[in-house]
Amino acid sequence: MNFSPPQGFSPESNQAPNEFANGNKIRSRRPCDSCRRRKSRCELDGAPPCVLCRFHRQECTFNEEPQPRKRKAASPSEEDNISTNRRVPIHEKSGPAPGPRSPIASSRIRQDQPVDNYANLRGPSLLKKTLGLQNHRHSQFIGSTSQYEQVLLELGDYHESEELSIGVSALRKVNSLDTAFILSPDEGTRNHEDEIPDLDAIEMLVAPHGQALIHLYFRIVHPSFPVLHKKVFLEKYQRTHREFSPPLLAAVYILALNWWSYSSELALLPKPDVPRLEKLAFKTMNDIIYRPKLSTIQAGLLLLQRPDGDSWALTTQLVGLGQDLGLHLDCSDWRIPSWERGLRKRLAWGLFMQDKWGSLVHGRPSHITTMDWAVTPLREDDFPENAADEDNEDGSTEVEKGRTLFCEMIKLTEILALVLSTFYTLQAEVDFGQHMHEGVRWILEKAKPIQMSLRQWYTSLPTCLRMENIAMRKLSSTGYLHLGYYAVEITLHRRIIRSLSSIDDPTLRAICRQAAQARLKSTMDFVQSLRPEHLQSFWYCASKYCFALVGTFISLLWVTAQDKDEADLYKARLDEYRWTLRLSSKSADFLEQAISMLATSTGVLVRSIPEKPNVDFVLNRHRNRIVSAPPSSSAQIRSDSASQAQSIVYQSESELHDDTSPDNGVGETPSESGGIASGGDWNTDQLWFASAVNSGHGGGIYGGDENSGDTGLSNAYLQMPELGDIPNGYNFQG
Repeated sequence: MNFSPPQGFSPESNQAPNEFANGNKIRSRRPCDSCRRRKSRCELDGAPPCVLCRFHRQECTFNEEPQPRKRKAASPSEEDNISTNRRVPIHEKSGPAPGPRSPIASSRIRQDQPVDNYANLRGPSLLKKTLGLQNHRHSQFIGSTSQYEQVLLELGDYHESEELSIGVSALRKVNSLDTAFILSPDEGTRNHEDEIPDLDAIEMLVAPHGQALIHLYFRIVHPSFPVLHKKVFLEKYQRTHREFSPPLLAAVYILALNWWSYSSELALLPKPDVPRLEKLAFKTMNDIIYRPKLSTIQAGLLLLQRPDGDSWALTTQLVGLGQDLGLHLDCSDWRIPSWERGLRKRLAWGLFMQDKWGSLVHGRPSHITTMDWAVTPLREDDFPENAADEDNEDGSTEVEKGRTLFCEMIKLTEILALVLSTFYTLQAEVDFGQHMHEGVRWILEKAKPIQMSLRQWYTSLPTCLRMENIAMRKLSSTGYLHLGYYAVEITLHRRIIRSLSSIDDPTLRAICRQAAQARLKSTMDFVQSLRPEHLQSFWYCASKYCFALVGTFISLLWVTAQDKDEADLYKARLDEYRWTLRLSSKSADFLEQAISMLATSTGVLVRSIPEKPNVDFVLNRHRNRIVSAPPSSSAQIRSDSASQAQSIVYQSESELHDDTSPDNGVGETPSESGGIASGGDWNTDQLWFASAVNSGHGGGIYGGDENSGDTGLSNAYLQMPELGDIPNGYNFQG
């Protein structure tokens, strides 16, 4: 569909200078037939068609005769409506010129009233039987411990009426078992009366370019982050902008404005007031959480994708609202439109990714757990668009490639979730303390299956998602997927490097550090290889953190260096990486934020690194660390002995040397379960990271450096059965 914004027009265009009455007296031009039927102001900019007919892509005719006017007194409800439309919204009170909107300003946007109930729409519509996007009601999932008994819900079958009235609300059962929702009216919820004035204010800020910005959004952002349903969105916008959730409309405009120069219609025009648009978006976001819909989740996810939009508080809020809407459930057999089932699944996985990457970015506990997650993997028919919907305009994003990218990012996020739950929880710290006498070997055993899954994921990537696969005059968002992969690997390596101590064999420590160095080199090569087609495309919200994480990883390797030459090497690497980001930031504004984050996290802290590495401090730093067991495990510890319930203390250096005596079994080969097998020496050739793949992009910690001379270690293969892709149902058991 060709989106072209209406041309600007002035109030004088309402009169036609070539139409006369009574000789020389100019009379008002009659409205066209369509505007007369919808009782809208007919704006003509020169020759027909008028503005609204041009907007709706319909014929502009002047054949019908005017209907006789009927005068009647305004009803109280109409007076209230007039009063509501004339009220000054909160956002206008903070502006420089508060007061009601002028007639000239109002004429720049449509004044059509939104549809009250989609079920009453005439003609075909995707929205008639929707559950999560009704325009006058919002839904709330009925949980198993709520006041509604599940056995009673199973008895009722609402195939005929679909809904059961409960006061002003209604109960809607969506499957043959007990999955049901309460539908409550929007009217009466907080600030509901401000919704239309807020929507008008948002539309006014971008008028008359709203349609061009929407076209820009679906060209560039939507293919790589498909959390909207394009046809549903366009159907609503074709009627009026007043049918949307205000923050969703604002979020689409805000993201599209990042590619303002990619529109030939907009490039030479002044951009709208983005800060004011963002202020309206977050003000209205706070209003609609009291009547949440799928559009609320869409708005939140899009606002979080802004270059500076990351917020753990908003992520947490969205996860809670998603559970209110039942997004954590399997909706495969629900009695809702098929397009809405696909939309729910895409939104659910979008929330899943936001929760897990937000947990990584902010170092916070994740909110989504395996015990309460039943969303099935995405399939091809969960995406309504295909190659036929692709825009051929220069600078667009490939639709089918974006769909594949979204699915692979979900799989990568599942592996990230496993890394976080295995190594970065309070319980994981306790477990590490309990196995301190085993050294880094215990960490490596737990990391082995995760690393193999990560390697399998990388080697199984479709060809279309390779970095070098770029279509001519197209943008490519594959950069954020590959950057995410390196971020997951770095996150895994950070735990290994932190765990190295004096108890570990020096050769083992050297191999771990060589593997980390190989990963760092691959990551830096990747960043240097990014092309403008990658940098100027859509990037996932966690990307700026992932760029900064590379610098943080360099600082970790620097501070844990074993000698001055190695320390100087990583110091130079950090300077080199900063320079690379500085050059790339000229093609991607969000990299300026990554540079700022890196300067904040390492700029001051690295000054405390001594000129000569303090190896003794680095290898024995664990001896003074005390980790308290979480409450859940404390009860179990108390049942064993009272002394074990207090805390877990890392062993001192003298205790570590005692533990390595032949009598205590340390130094023996870990069993397959992660424990210590009886007898034998620790064989470094069996290390999980010693696969003989020296390529920097092979998807694993492959150990050994080509120039290290340690050919036995670098060429040792780990004999393990190949692992398939991590199941897309977030089930990592087995």
